[in-house]
Amino acid sequence: MDGKEVDRAAPSVLAAVATSGLVAALALSPARPGLGWLVTALAVAAAVIVAARRAETSARKRNPVWAVFAVALIAVGAFRDSRWLFTLCVLTALVAASLAVAGTSLRGAVEAPINALTRLYWIKRGVQAIRPRGNTRTLLAVAVSAVLLVVFGGLLVSADPAFEALVKRLVPTVDGSSFTSVTMFVLAALFTTGLCWALTQPQAEFSLKAQRISLRRIEWVLPIGVLVLLFAAFVSVQLPALFSVVGDLSYAEYARRGFWQLLVVTALTLGVIGLASRLAPRETSADRAWLRALLGALSVLSLVIVAGAAARMWVYQQEYGFTVLRVLVLTCELWLGLVYLLVIVAGVRLRGSWLPGVVVATAMATLLGLAVLNPERLIADGNLDRYERIGRIDYHYLLGLSADAAPALARLPEPQRTCVLSWPTRELAANPDSLLEFNLARARARGWLALTPLPCKDASFRN
Repeated sequence: MDGKEVDRAAPSVLAAVATSGLVAALALSPARPGLGWLVTALAVAAAVIVAARRAETSARKRNPVWAVFAVALIAVGAFRDSRWLFTLCVLTALVAASLAVAGTSLRGAVEAPINALTRLYWIKRGVQAIRPRGNTRTLLAVAVSAVLLVVFGGLLVSADPAFEALVKRLVPTVDGSSFTSVTMFVLAALFTTGLCWALTQPQAEFSLKAQRISLRRIEWVLPIGVLVLLFAAFVSVQLPALFSVVGDLSYAEYARRGFWQLLVVTALTLGVIGLASRLAPRETSADRAWLRALLGALSVLSLVIVAGAAARMWVYQQEYGFTVLRVLVLTCELWLGLVYLLVIVAGVRLRGSWLPGVVVATAMATLLGLAVLNPERLIADGNLDRYERIGRIDYHYLLGLSADAAPALARLPEPQRTCVLSWPTRELAANPDSLLEFNLARARARGWLALTPLPCKDASFRN
């Protein structure tokens, strides 16, 4: 079967899809991070591996490193309570899982989700292949029975209160929890379908090849050279301000205003470098020397701008306080700095086939590192340090943080401490976790927060 697409899903694939959906329906609580997400991720991974080994098809070469990233990102939900952080981890884990089965490429990053919606016929044919003979008439009989049951049952229920009470006890009601379970079953089953397809089917071959554009040296040296001169002029003029640590408010305004422009510049420059490295000729030693010199200079200058943007954001946070968005963009800038270092390394030897995969891996590692640092506690600690330094703090923003920030919020003086902690204390007490909803941050917060806090007497904290 090598090189040929199998027209229907094997029984092992059908079992993997059903198993993954069932585990997700039973274990997932989408409203909050918890242990159930990790259980579901492990179940999906195990089901897909078993399905791939039993299916008699040619599997593609797969990289287990991406699978490790996917499971590690989902595992964040068992340790951190921050919803925004876990949402980023889940979305990134879906990309990592797709890369694990479909290969390290732009197409591989989205192939599994796309397959989840476009390969349903594959599952349908697999189900049809194992159905017994005469199944159509059996299904028709089941449908007729259901219609009779609904029509006559509804009439009899409305005719007698005692029979109505009996039916209500026997027939489960469809509430929000049931709808959530069905939704989780469908989503997990669909994604497992996409993974199994990518893992068990041979890689599609593309006959259409783009013709390489041949540029003369002047055609790429001139625009890149102009950009290098522009960046050099900017860095030489702004270098003192980029790294000055000034505490007055006017500089903080300046830092905020300049940061976003610098962020866009550094991101766009990556695209320019990638395009130039692909289109520029490198047949002669002079071509390669020009390529190394100009792209190297552009990368180094961009790295300086990245460092300056990060320094501006740090000063701005010191002046105005730490928030989720500010921590995220600062993390993004630090990651962009790492990417530029990788670009410089690749440019030394003019070999960058390894670069896209490593860049994606560093992005996932950066997100995991952010989860390890506990960003919401970091935000709370930063705002409290600022409060001790200048006496200003946004209590209402602190009220919106998750249980991850609870240990830092204990540093607040009274009565602010009681007022800020009263809401998460009531929330944790009113919504206990089941075994599959276990979350280490919430468990630790429950361990030392008072279950019956004193009432907040500060009117500014009341809604």
